[in-house]
Amino acid sequence: MPNALIAPRRALLSVSDKTGLAELGSALAARDVELVSTGGTAEVLRKAGLTVRDVSDLTGFPELMDGRVKTLHPAVHAGLLADRNIPAHLAALDEHGLDQIDILVVNLYPFEAAVARGASAAEIIENIDIGGPAMIRAAAKNHGGVVVVTEAEDYAALLNELETNNGLTPDFRARQAARAYARTAAYDVAVSTWMADHAGDETPLRRSISATRVQSMRYGENPHQSAAFYRNDGQRPGVASAKQHQGKALSYNNINDTDAAIELVAEFDPGSGPAVAIIKHANPCGVAQASTLVEAYEAAFDCDRTSAFGGIVALNQTLDAEAAARIVKVFTEVIAAPDMTPEAAEILASKPNIRVLTTGALPNPAQVGLVWRPVSGGYLVQDRDNGQLDTSQINVVTERAPTPLEMADMLFAWRVVKHVKSNAIVYALDGRTVGIGAGQMSRVDSARIAARKAQDMSDTLGLAEPLTEGAAMASDAFFPFADGLIAAVEAGASAVIQPGGSIRDAEVVEAANAAGIAMVFTGMRHFRH
Repeated sequence: MPNALIAPRRALLSVSDKTGLAELGSALAARDVELVSTGGTAEVLRKAGLTVRDVSDLTGFPELMDGRVKTLHPAVHAGLLADRNIPAHLAALDEHGLDQIDILVVNLYPFEAAVARGASAAEIIENIDIGGPAMIRAAAKNHGGVVVVTEAEDYAALLNELETNNGLTPDFRARQAARAYARTAAYDVAVSTWMADHAGDETPLRRSISATRVQSMRYGENPHQSAAFYRNDGQRPGVASAKQHQGKALSYNNINDTDAAIELVAEFDPGSGPAVAIIKHANPCGVAQASTLVEAYEAAFDCDRTSAFGGIVALNQTLDAEAAARIVKVFTEVIAAPDMTPEAAEILASKPNIRVLTTGALPNPAQVGLVWRPVSGGYLVQDRDNGQLDTSQINVVTERAPTPLEMADMLFAWRVVKHVKSNAIVYALDGRTVGIGAGQMSRVDSARIAARKAQDMSDTLGLAEPLTEGAAMASDAFFPFADGLIAAVEAGASAVIQPGGSIRDAEVVEAANAAGIAMVFTGMRHFRH
């Protein structure tokens, strides 16, 4: 059975991140714990006035190959792995003059940081830690007699444990062992992922993911589901890296919807003008570009005011006071922007229940990456949909070519339809959505729902004709029959953008020509299930 309580006598410290190291060493030394260390770690401890035993003194062997070989030695691993409850193990230590190690403090070479900053392959490989993971796994396996600490943030917990219990309890050692194995697992994932990418293997035999918990949640999508929020390597700005300024903790659904909002609004380069996206249940209910953020919000809101209630608002530029004052007039769950002015922050503070996030930057829609989707017994893994439309390859397939204004609206609608659940239809006019149909089993139903929503808003706004009159329509995939195209014509659309590729394309083109509308094929689809 594991020892109930360990009174540590010896600690081995070998860390890349020196944060809090001197303070930890001082606290351990004050408890008469012998400090054994390596290289730069020993140097920091000695500069703090502490007595340190070099690991080479423990092993009787010098560090080799610029420190590549220093802890891979029986004197280290026997001290970590000796089971304190097996007399033969303790006898073996005595026979060979080896010492027990009771505390191991190791954090690993900064491999992930080297990858994140775009270091050379040679530097990245040099940052693959070998001795550190080996020691961590040894100490974690033998947590019946050893405690392992792999994160500087855990130093306080270690010292509190020693102060409270005058030793190290089994529960604490077990928790630290679990954290240690999770850390080495994440490290191995980072290394194997980079290695596969470096080797050009797009579909390696084995894939893993790792993430760090950011937040535990009261529940998930529904109250009977437990949930937590995890962050991966953080290289893509967005909801996982955002700073929350006010409001309650984000719920599972808040995070899912906010991610959808940020990814959609990022399609519109801030340099091309202000843009706003309003999301409800992961689908856009209004998107617009305008000369100011407040005008963009008004236009997006007027696409579907009913659905916008309680929605998520994302902006592609710094939130200003005028836009903030307008947004808070409507019940809104979350507002997300790259930044906000002090005046906007003051206005939002008057509505403390609104969750306000700043992301610092927007994700790059063209960035490569992987998307994981669980299925029973496994995962589907694919590239992120980073497809960008090459306007030079757009194919005009009707007798009438689109006007420049129609083309602008088609391209706007195409950016939005990429973020609508399939089957997806978007009507757009003058840089704003005027009708959105999402997630239907039939494409013609999506087209009719989008037109119906546009008609409802037209009635609300007191307009003489539907907002879809003269609008451009985007479809995320081809029309399998002409009925979807005919629904667009009946709604008053004057131009359609779609991937093409149906066996009935000729029939659809014929219907467009008969109606006198313009239609283009992109050759690219954007299914979003």
